[in-house]
Amino acid sequence: TCRKVRASLLQKGLVLEERDFFQDRFSEQELRSLLGGHPPSELFSWKSPSFRKLGVPREELDEDELVRLMIEEPRLIRRPLIQRDDEVLIGTDADAMERAFS
Repeated sequence: TCRKVRASLLQKGLVLEERDFFQDRFSEQELRSLLGGHPPSELFSWKSPSFRKLGVPREELDEDELVRLMIEEPRLIRRPLIQRDDEVLIGTDADAMERAFS
C-alpha cells in the first residue's frame, strides 16, 4: 500500500516532498511532464472503482482521453506516484523502489 511505501522510504532516511493530488490536482502540463515518454495507460488506474463506474470499454479510450480523465478524477491515477529526479515510479513495485532508492 501507499503507507508501506512511504514508511519504507522514510526508514531509508529520505526526505519526502508530498503532494495530495486530490486536493492540489495536476494540470495537464504537470501530468504530461510526469509521464515523460511513458504512455498515459501506464499511469491510469484500470482497476479503480472510479473507472468501472464510467462503463467505458478500455479500448475506446485514446491517450488524450486518459489524460483528461485523470485530471478530472484523480482516483484514476495509480498510486503511489513517486518522482525522483527524472524518474517516475508508479505503484508499489518493491523491486523498482529498492533499485531507485538503494
